[in-house]
Amino acid sequence: MNLKMKKLLAALLAPVMLLSAACSAGSEVEVTTPSEVTSAATTPQESERDSEESSESETSSETAQTEKTEETSETVKTEETEATETEETEETTESEEVTSEETTEETATASTTAAPEETTAATTAATTAVTTSATTAATTTSAAATTTTAATTTTAATTAATTKPSETTSASTTAPAGGMRQITTMELVREMGVGINLGNTLESCHVTWISNPKVSDFETAWGSPIITEDIIKGYAKCGFGVLRIPVAWSNLMSADYTIHPDYMARVKQIVDWTLDSGMYAIVNIHYDSGWWSEFPTDKEKCMKKYTRVWEQIAEAFKGYPDKLMFESLNEEGGWESLWNRYTGGGGSEGKAKSFGILNEINQKFVDIVRSAGGNNPKRHLLIAGYNTDIDLTCDSLFVMPSDKENRCAVSVHYYTPSTFCILEEDADWGKAKTDWGSDKDVKELTGNLDKVKKRFIDSGIPVIIGEYGVSTGNKTPDTIRLFLSSVAKEAYDRQICPVLWDITNVFYDRQQCKFKDDQLLKQIMAAKS
Repeated sequence: MNLKMKKLLAALLAPVMLLSAACSAGSEVEVTTPSEVTSAATTPQESERDSEESSESETSSETAQTEKTEETSETVKTEETEATETEETEETTESEEVTSEETTEETATASTTAAPEETTAATTAATTAVTTSATTAATTTSAAATTTTAATTTTAATTAATTKPSETTSASTTAPAGGMRQITTMELVREMGVGINLGNTLESCHVTWISNPKVSDFETAWGSPIITEDIIKGYAKCGFGVLRIPVAWSNLMSADYTIHPDYMARVKQIVDWTLDSGMYAIVNIHYDSGWWSEFPTDKEKCMKKYTRVWEQIAEAFKGYPDKLMFESLNEEGGWESLWNRYTGGGGSEGKAKSFGILNEINQKFVDIVRSAGGNNPKRHLLIAGYNTDIDLTCDSLFVMPSDKENRCAVSVHYYTPSTFCILEEDADWGKAKTDWGSDKDVKELTGNLDKVKKRFIDSGIPVIIGEYGVSTGNKTPDTIRLFLSSVAKEAYDRQICPVLWDITNVFYDRQQCKFKDDQLLKQIMAAKS
């Protein structure tokens, strides 16, 4: 999907998020751990997205997004919950059936909905999907306005959220019960059923308006209330079988790429709640302030950071059962500075280099996890496709990594047509489409999913649509229901797991802990029947 498009969608949805947060705000709640008070030295800011990677199409999309942001006051999203990591005092053997309980506080990764992702250009309409990336948007809002929003979203938490992450996790320092079953990844993905994203939460970044931010500042920066166990349980009660948790790990990280323990502990806490509710959990490295853009120019440095991050995540979660899946990255795996699919810039040589970098990253991911010990040698893994775009992921240059365990699935995203899924008003790259459901529309959907099935499912490689969604501002409820339920059903019918992209109070009400549109929920769940 196109990250620039995602940013535009995030800006369009911002008023909904901010209004919901303001209406639900109660007494001011702040989640703080003792170590947060002194954590300023561990919060270096990550580099912004490399300007060289931006094409003309990206520039126009960013301009459109900035203008939209100014109209809606601000697009502030939050990400990264708190994490704490202690040293393991006891460890059981690392056999294939290891179900050891770790005395270490497991660190965790999380992803959030509608995160600011930085994939490729947003010039053409119907090629790449959008998961509401609001990276640049968060930095363009006024300091006064964003500070007010951050305060408002923080107060939206329930009483339960006043508990400090370090306190709530102290009673659960061992991994959830369960181990690695003798189950194929295809069977496991089928068990997931249909899923939903915890978007604009733990992957929030660019919180530049807060000095010395703590975990909760990131978590609430893009409009989310503090996540509680009841919120997570609510997803399970709706019938979702998997929660994708996007995470921006760089938010609280030292210069040597050590993740702050409070940050890891908070991610772990949310993963624990997810597994305890009976759902699967998917944890990744999301957009993460855009450092991915530097891979073509400084691959050694970027790979060092990537390796350090996954080493820590894998170590923290090594005792967790197979209901926790790791995802190699989001949709940043593709570099227009090397090859531009729209203009042809870079030619065949540039295209091969860009695909080659992604293939190398995905192989490194598998190698790190498999060597991490505990349950990781058998853990089921999710491999990000090229920009998670269906056409590009089905390209012969995209290669699944070598895995002796044969426990890898591939991830794609679906925001097609982009003029329908993203735009709420006309843009310089397309005319907003308000309806969906014609024979042509349905044929486009089934054709795209048939392509994925032929390339991967029919070859024994499971597929997860890690994100699919639609902006809601200029569409009728019936149109929204038809599109989302159609994607879910057509995907599930082809043994593909669809995971809805959602941010605060768009489809799921995080204050009431329930789905907002019962009819839409029933139609999505009907995909499994």
